[in-house]
Amino acid sequence: MQQIIGWDIGGAHVKAALLNTHGQIIKVYQQPCPLWKGLDQLRSAVTNIIRDLPDTHYRHALTMTGELVDLFANRNEGVTQIIATMSALLGNNTVFIFAGNTGFIPATQIELQHYAAIASANWLASATLAAQQVSSGLFVDIGSTTTDILLLDNGRVATEAYSDYQRLISQELVYTGVVRTAVMAVAQTSVDNGQEIGLMAEYFATMADVYRVTGELNEAHDQADTADGAEKTVAASARRLSRMIGCDFHPEELARWQDFAGNLRTQQVANILCACQHRLNLHGDFTSDAPLIGAGIGRFLVRELAGLLGRDYVDFSACCPEVSGESELSTADCAPAVAVACLLFVAVPCQ
Repeated sequence: MQQIIGWDIGGAHVKAALLNTHGQIIKVYQQPCPLWKGLDQLRSAVTNIIRDLPDTHYRHALTMTGELVDLFANRNEGVTQIIATMSALLGNNTVFIFAGNTGFIPATQIELQHYAAIASANWLASATLAAQQVSSGLFVDIGSTTTDILLLDNGRVATEAYSDYQRLISQELVYTGVVRTAVMAVAQTSVDNGQEIGLMAEYFATMADVYRVTGELNEAHDQADTADGAEKTVAASARRLSRMIGCDFHPEELARWQDFAGNLRTQQVANILCACQHRLNLHGDFTSDAPLIGAGIGRFLVRELAGLLGRDYVDFSACCPEVSGESELSTADCAPAVAVACLLFVAVPCQ
């Protein structure tokens, strides 16, 4: 029996999950991978993860969102290049590509007709596994860059939207996250010293700065570059936030910038809450005791959203707990990688 590695190839990170021969998660990984800079970034990130793995034969389950980066002329080219690169790194005969509702397809059998189902399908893998484990609920995955909101109904993912374009319309994809999202993409105004003030439309700060200042960003999740390339301390983050309203930061005024960050946080939560309510309102008969299932590095916000909606909270890690528990990361931090590994274990039994 071969162990399985699930891979989630994003535009900014590579995540992986190691599954043992009993179908249990042993460890999860995340490596920064600014794929827009070149395929060498992908090769480096994957190689760094492989170096930490026991030297044995694996089966690999692969999903992606990285085909969207502007390294590629279009999404089809991105799918092609990512599959080719990963197959070269991992061994072509042992790589299975997640193609949404089509299931897993060996990398050697991928054809152009499969590309639309492969592109940016990682959300469907996570939501499918959650639906199998929890049955009904609202699945919310808040990551570094995006938020996925999916209704789970009696063990199935209740959606008719599959492409990013369709999901942006349906509000099942909200392009906001807790690390890489620019502050200017979250709000146009904030509150400072009790008065509303407009924000500069400049890439001065990201939401990672907000959550460093509020004390909620786990260092293990903080892998993206800062807006100015400077350090990731609370003071440096507050300084970047101060630039958003044309001010300088002085250490004795830290409380001022904590309040400022808190207001930006409130606006981001409100934006996600609105999308959650939209999904629930479209299904007026949806059971009121169905929980919110939180995934992603920003799922601390999902717990808060559950309270605002008057629902219970279930952590994605309960769907597939890690056996060793030695990683700095949780299975819920790397939900799509975990999901494709678990789904492959059942869908394509090892011969």
